[in-house]
Amino acid sequence: MGLDSNEKCMSLNVPDNLKYAKSHEWLKVDGETGVVGITDHAQNELTDVVFAELPEVGRVLSAGEACAVVESVKTAGDVYSPVSGEVIEVNEALVDNPALINESPFENGWFFKVRLSKADEVDALLSAEDYKSVISA
Repeated sequence: MGLDSNEKCMSLNVPDNLKYAKSHEWLKVDGETGVVGITDHAQNELTDVVFAELPEVGRVLSAGEACAVVESVKTAGDVYSPVSGEVIEVNEALVDNPALINESPFENGWFFKVRLSKADEVDALLSAEDYKSVISA
C-alpha cells in the first residue's frame, strides 16, 4: 500500500522557522545572512545523493539563479538561490560526504551561506504551510 501525496507530505520534515522556494530550496535567515539547502522533499525525490557541486565563495547570485548541482544515483538537478546576495561560505563537508544532504538536509546538509542584498526577497518566499501545499498538490 503506497502513501497518497498528502500522507507523503505529512511524513516529510518542513520546519516552520524556514522560508521555502517552489524549486525546493530552503532559507534560514539570521540577520543579513541566509543559509540555503534543499528540502526534505527534494532529497527524498533524489534518493541517494552521491555528488554536490557548490558555488564559489564570493559569487554574487540573483534570486532564482542556478548556482549549485546535486547528483544522485537516480538523477542530477540544479540548486537555485532563493535570494540575491554574495556567497560567503560553502559547506565543504558535502564535498567529502554528499550523503549528509539525505541524512540531515536542514542541519548538516546545507549548501551555502549568502549575504542578503535584497532582504525584501525573503518575504516573497513560501512559509512552511504554503510549501506543504506545493508538495502535496
